[in-house]
Amino acid sequence: MNQVPNAYLGVWKRRLIQRRSGHTDSETAVYWLQTPRLFADLRIPSNALPPLALEALSDAQHLALSEQQGFAGVTQVDADICQWHRKMDYQPVNGDEDIGRMRFETSDCLIETALDDSYYEIWDRLPRSIGACRGQWLQGIDDPARQGCLLLAGDYFLFAASRHEPLPSGTDLRELLSQSGSREQSVPLLACELSFGQHRAGEAPWKIECSTLPCNKGRFLLPASVDPFAPNLFATEAVLSSMGTFSPPGGWRCAPDP
Repeated sequence: MNQVPNAYLGVWKRRLIQRRSGHTDSETAVYWLQTPRLFADLRIPSNALPPLALEALSDAQHLALSEQQGFAGVTQVDADICQWHRKMDYQPVNGDEDIGRMRFETSDCLIETALDDSYYEIWDRLPRSIGACRGQWLQGIDDPARQGCLLLAGDYFLFAASRHEPLPSGTDLRELLSQSGSREQSVPLLACELSFGQHRAGEAPWKIECSTLPCNKGRFLLPASVDPFAPNLFATEAVLSSMGTFSPPGGWRCAPDP
């Protein structure tokens, strides 16, 4: 699979989605970080939850978290058709393709439409996301089934990490939570992390601005001592040993692109 065109690189924030039904949404916080091959996408509804650990949130708040979306994988671009091959997903896998027709209004404004015209989206590229752009797929050292990635574009980062156990395919996350029966059973269902934020060119700690885990907002993914532009960033033990809220027991290791 070839690398995506340079025009796509950076962080894109969705301004609007309009569906054929007439429903529109400009409130959900949606960020798509695109590197030459890897991508990650985070979608957090506007109903803000308190910055608490999953164990401290109520059952109703757990159900609210089930409305979140987030995924990561590899992007393929053929002419004006863009397809996102999801290799990890916050929601259960349902077999649907993630594919759209793309048109650049300007270099920093992208229009995406469904192939069947069922939706229309407007994306704006964040100015400070232009610059150094790279990513690394990750795998748990002691648990190879655990997948993750760390992506960087300009001043921004997006870290993604799968659950300890994948969700059953073709199921519904909200329904799984309703059937879980106890807090101990529901927390693992939500323990999939996608955290987006800024490192400000290495001049500040890597501060998380938006995450599938409410307790992460305002926290630091990595300290300021970790240089985002270091050539050996993805080989640094301090980065891979315990990154993320639910890191694998033995930490992460670099893995080939999925």
